[in-house]
Formats: sequence, structure tokens, C-alpha cells
Amino acid sequence: MLYSSAPWRLAAGLVWLAACGGSAAPPSPAPATVPPGAAVSTSELRSIVGVLAADSVEGRRTGTPGSARAARFLAGLMASYGLVPAGDSGYFQRVDYEVVRGAEGEEVRLPGATTADSVIGRINDVNVIGVVHGTDPSLRTEAVVLGAHFDHLGIGPPVAGDSVYNGADDDASGVAAVLAAARSLALSPARRSVVVLLTSGEEQGVLGTQWYLERPALPLSRTVADLQVEMVGRPDSLAGGVGRLWLTGYERSTMGESFARAGLDVVPDARPEFNFFERSDNIVFALKGIPAHTLSSFGMHTDYHQPSDEVERIDFDHLARAADVVSRAARVLADGDAPVWHPGGRPLPASP
Repeated sequence: MLYSSAPWRLAAGLVWLAACGGSAAPPSPAPATVPPGAAVSTSELRSIVGVLAADSVEGRRTGTPGSARAARFLAGLMASYGLVPAGDSGYFQRVDYEVVRGAEGEEVRLPGATTADSVIGRINDVNVIGVVHGTDPSLRTEAVVLGAHFDHLGIGPPVAGDSVYNGADDDASGVAAVLAAARSLALSPARRSVVVLLTSGEEQGVLGTQWYLERPALPLSRTVADLQVEMVGRPDSLAGGVGRLWLTGYERSTMGESFARAGLDVVPDARPEFNFFERSDNIVFALKGIPAHTLSSFGMHTDYHQPSDEVERIDFDHLARAADVVSRAARVLADGDAPVWHPGGRPLPASP
């Protein structure tokens, strides 16, 4: 999650190139064990988070070998679930980033409005994309995007001797929940098609999602909703505790109301002063006019963006229940009425 008190701003740019190479097949998730009240396997979630947040993946910083290993692992899971590849190279959507010399040091951006002398390098990464096609002849051409970012901060300044910023909650937990929903949808598809979008570059300014919007797997004109999942690995007392999530920008559209009617444990964001609606991948969809929100249970824990955001601090019973909520929420969007903005709820791009 982008953690800034200032409103998030769009970067510019187009152009694409390069990707991840091959690798051995990823390990299979562990056999299912389901706690009472949850329809998602805690052992499968533990396996996914454990791989993504392992020291060997080196914090999954965009453009690094650790990020490439994570992407191959995720693509392998999508294949095992039976999702249809929707990148430009199988499940991979190749993304090219520029490293530029900014006012405060090096910055990673999408190629675009930068002077040649400010570009000091390029890095390559991927989004990982699969599709579950819908079953309704009249609705299957419409799409719901269900997403999370798989990147994190990589290796950084050591804290208490640990320099790997593993990102177990941010956002391996969200990726695991999205994959649980994807597996459920693949087993029993919904009426609309669902694009499962796992992006890179979020920590640099939701760059992977911006790239996707210029090259969507299904047309944006037929995309009725975007639901992102961000930091759902620990319960938030202000949301009601274990198994309950909050939705950013709840009051802006009918999405939250549809979840409430379906009996989902989803409440409004209790911390509107932090502008979380503007600080995750949903915002770029919203600025395109697509109703887009993020589910989370981030309770402002102090391991945020620290090496201490480790697998051992994930509450897997909560994550299993959260993943069940995500799965059901995706079905509400893919089977029910398309959400619409409330008057004044749609965000508008800033004036040039």
C-alpha cells in the first residue's frame, strides 16, 4: 500500500518490453485444512504467503530476480487452477520501467514524459494475468477485475539485523486472498468474466496497474468494476476483528451496499483521514470512471514497510475468513448488478 498523506498522482507513459525467464515449476500448495466458518484453506494460504514472503524472494522489489521468481510462482498457480492466460506472453504482461534521476534521487517510472538525459536505466518486470470467462451469454463479455500487487520494497536498510523487507501483509496476504477467489471462480465460474490481475510496481506509484489500463485483457469499456485486496493478513479492531474487512471509499458507489445486502462482513473505512481510497491500485481504475475500491483490514500495525512484516505475524485464521469474504465479494460483482457511482462519488483527474 502506498503510504502517503498527499493525494496520489498519476505518472505518464507508454512503451513496453521484456519479461521473466523460465524457471522450475512452483511448489504445489499444501493440502486443504479449513477452520470453522471459513471456506478457504489456511494451509494453502500459508503456502502462498510463505513463498512470496520468504527471504529467498528478497522482498519482491520491482525489476529484481526476486520479483521474477515470485511472478513465475504466481503464473504456475494460475495454470494449476485452470485460469486462461491473458498476458502478452502466457500469463505475463511484460512491463518496461524507466529509472530516472529525480529531485530526491533515483525514481522508477513508466516510460513517457521524461528528458533523455534524466533516464539513467531501465528495468523489466511483469504483471501476472489470468481470466475466468463468464457463463452468461449476455454478460460474459463484461468484466470484473480482481487484483492485488505482488511487489514490495526488496532489500533495504537493516533493522535489528534484518535487511529483507518481506511484505507478508503488504501484500502477499492480498495476493493469497485473490488467488483463493480465483481458484473458487475457476471451479464454478460466475455470469461475468473475471480478470485476475496481480501487478508489479505498486510501491513505486501503482505503475503496473497504469500499464494494464493501456493494455487491458478485456476492454475497459466492458469492465464494470475493479476490486483490489490490500493487507488482509491481520484483523483490524475498528473493522470488528477477525474475518471482517473494510472497503475504501465505501460511500462513493453502490459496491459496498451490494456487499452488505449479500451479508458480507465488510464495513466502511474507519480512517478516512488517511485517504486510503487514493493510495492503492483501485484509484487508477476509478479515475477512468470504473467503480473501484479496495478491501483491507490494515489496522495501522507498526510492521508496515519494515523488515518485521514477516509470515510469522500473519493471522491465518483471519486471512482464511478474509479470503472467503473476497471470494464472495468477487461473486457478488460478477453475478449481480454492476455497481455505479453515487452522485459526486466518482473521483476526477486533477487539472493539468
